[in-house]
Amino acid sequence: MVVGDRHSAGHYAAENKRVLHGFGNRLVRDLVNKLFRANLADIMSGYRVVNRRFVKSYPILVEGFEIETDMTLHALDKRFRIVEIPVKYSDRPAGSFSKVNTLRDGARVLSTIGNILRYYRPLVFFGGAAVLLALLGLIAGVPVIEEWISERYIRHVPLAILATGLEIVAIVLAAIGLILDSITNQDKRNFERTLLDR
Repeated sequence: MVVGDRHSAGHYAAENKRVLHGFGNRLVRDLVNKLFRANLADIMSGYRVVNRRFVKSYPILVEGFEIETDMTLHALDKRFRIVEIPVKYSDRPAGSFSKVNTLRDGARVLSTIGNILRYYRPLVFFGGAAVLLALLGLIAGVPVIEEWISERYIRHVPLAILATGLEIVAIVLAAIGLILDSITNQDKRNFERTLLDR
């Protein structure tokens, strides 16, 4: 996949007057680069050229401004080669308007970030949620444990139920993360095999 990179030459930073759009671009780019150990400059560029193999293997499951990010994730996940070529970027001429809605598309960016983790790194997504809930369960359980040790009786029954529930949900989320991570890994292996068969 060849991508027209609007950032490397500095044109986008100089021309873009929408601060939140630049922030969203950087946030998604940094997350994707960290998760996939990549070094891409422009994740959300719409200037793209792909080969036949990419088109045949890419299921279009998103629409709107998420498609650029999704194409990049597919290419990284399936180990397709990505080449970025710097292109000149100019802001819109006076009197024209963008179809991008900062709040609506900002929410889509946050949703995309969640989906990146959920679909491509399920162990990070569900494991992170499991760790957070386990910590909250421990915090909720400390007064209950202290009460049991000192008095051999529990008066804070609702707190004990909350702590237990949080720990159970944390264990379930960790198990879901492990199962989905195994499925994702197997899916990658199957994809690699089908590429070799073609």
